[in-house]
Amino acid sequence: MKMRSNSGTSNYRELASVLESKPDSGDREVVTTDGMRRFRTLFISDVHLGTRGCQADKLLDFLRYNDADRIYLVGDIVDGWALKLSWYWPQSHNDVVQKLLRQARKGAHLIYVPGNHDEFLRDYYGTHFGGIEIAESAVHVTADGKRYLVIHGDLFDVVVKHARWLALLGDRAYDAAIVLNRAFNAVRRAFGLTYWSLSQWAKLKVKKAVNFMGQFEQTLASEARRHGTDGVICGHIHYAALRYDHGIHYVNCGDWVESCTAIAEHHDGRLEIITWTEIVRQPQTKLVEVRAA
Repeated sequence: MKMRSNSGTSNYRELASVLESKPDSGDREVVTTDGMRRFRTLFISDVHLGTRGCQADKLLDFLRYNDADRIYLVGDIVDGWALKLSWYWPQSHNDVVQKLLRQARKGAHLIYVPGNHDEFLRDYYGTHFGGIEIAESAVHVTADGKRYLVIHGDLFDVVVKHARWLALLGDRAYDAAIVLNRAFNAVRRAFGLTYWSLSQWAKLKVKKAVNFMGQFEQTLASEARRHGTDGVICGHIHYAALRYDHGIHYVNCGDWVESCTAIAEHHDGRLEIITWTEIVRQPQTKLVEVRAA
């Protein structure tokens, strides 16, 4: 497959060469000669393939420049809810699936933990599709020995669990917000401004949304504690985070509808949020500031 040429990925290739030339250190990233950053593990959630809001092209760019021995797909990768209402499957969405299947064929261990939008896969726990393992949940052990419960998180969302009709209604409203967000950012681009998420801003401004995210984190932390793990890695609420709260390391992968984020585990066990939209828009060759723990 021919690699697309654009300023973002070109800058990222230059960034990789800078990283590769740094003095050796215990937590240095592994960077190959073609600019690929190689991590121990990648965690990706909430891609929502099959929706118009999915930023599949950005995920493809991310996967071209970031690789790992193990990749967790932490739910809502395919949006079965949306596909039932209206079929939408452009070539870029198919390319994401093919890219993941190729990585499995090349030897990467891929574990798919379904969420509520791809709940149709919950009938296939314990099976493999194209080398991708389907699992209800997983316990991931990092290089420094910490244990993390890997779960999508929707089973701890009372709206999804007990009021499915309300969750579906909210999903339609969210889709409308994404359409509005696209139009809003088209205007920003016309004025030379960078991407800004209207819906993410609204989430943080609306008190109930902030309270919900806090309650969600507490509930997931309690579930991790019940499993005897050091932390939890989840998705579902489309807000990337790395926090030590409630005595547990809470990690959320974010999404590929708005924020375009993933969690990467370095070879020393350190976890990092990679925000791809921040990396590809850098005008100079420099390492973007990332949230890490």
